[in-house]
Amino acid sequence: MLTLRMTRHGAKKRPFYHIVVADSRSPRDGRFIEKVGTYNPMLPKDDAKRVTLIAERITHWLKNGAQPSDRVARFLADAKLGPKVEWRDAPKKSAPKAKAQERMKAAEDAAKAAAEAAAAPAEEAPAEEAPAA
Repeated sequence: MLTLRMTRHGAKKRPFYHIVVADSRSPRDGRFIEKVGTYNPMLPKDDAKRVTLIAERITHWLKNGAQPSDRVARFLADAKLGPKVEWRDAPKKSAPKAKAQERMKAAEDAAKAAAEAAAAPAEEAPAEEAPAA
């Protein structure tokens, strides 16, 4: 199966990616069929050179059955070359366990109670002074 994916280039801590068409069984930075774009994450998000795509070659490979990776599909959607991609939610595995959720809820309840207690005397004090005057 063919995939549109990124291969990493550049120096250490200075990434640069080529967007390529490759066989899904080949290694990430290994053999590829054709280079169809670049991605430079070091540039600002509004820079035109951050993502460059060769539109006609990408559409050709998509028509021939190439499947884009998640990140490349996002680039294609931004360039109007593919459908809009929804990000997946965080996996449930990374959610806090039951006891941790109970502790967080108890801490939130305590914070709300403290905020209400601090706000209540401030509101009552002017109300008592007004009738006394």
